[in-house]
Amino acid sequence: MNGRNLHCCPAGQRQTGVAAVELAFVIFFLLLLVAGIIEFGRAFWYYDALTKATRDGARLLSIAERADFTSHIGTAQTRVMNLGNAANLRPPLTESNVAVTCMNKDFGAIGCGNGTSAPENIRVAISGYAIDIGGLFPFILPGTATVFGGIPLAPHTTMPYMK
Repeated sequence: MNGRNLHCCPAGQRQTGVAAVELAFVIFFLLLLVAGIIEFGRAFWYYDALTKATRDGARLLSIAERADFTSHIGTAQTRVMNLGNAANLRPPLTESNVAVTCMNKDFGAIGCGNGTSAPENIRVAISGYAIDIGGLFPFILPGTATVFGGIPLAPHTTMPYMK
C-alpha cells in the first residue's frame, strides 16, 4: 500500500455526522437572528400603530368646536387608546399614556380652553409607554423574561387647530 490507512472506514462513511455537527454550531445563531427580526419587527409595528393613533386623535381635536373644545380631549384620548389597542399592543395602552397638549402659534404649551382661548396647535403624544424586546423568545437567555426591557415608545403628532 502507499502509506494510507484504508482499513479505518469505507469511503462513503468518512463524513458521516459532520453536517449535524455544523448545524448544531449554526442553529443557535440562526434562531437568534430570527428572534431578533420578529421582536424588532413587533416593536416597529407597535410604534407605527401608536403613531397612527396619535394622528387620529390630533385630527379629531383639530376640528373640534371652539365652544366646547375641552370636552373633546377625553374623547380623543379614548380614541387613541382604542386605536392603539386594536393593534393588539402588549402591554395594552391606557388613557393615562395619552397626553394632549394645547399650544400657541410658536408651539409653546398653553392651557386648553374653550371659545376664544382655544389653542393654535394641538399635540397628542404617547408618554410612559414601554415594551420589552425578547419577551416572545425567552429561550435565548433562560431565566430572564426579556433581553432588552423597557424600550420607550413615544410617538407624537402636532396639528394646527382648524376651527
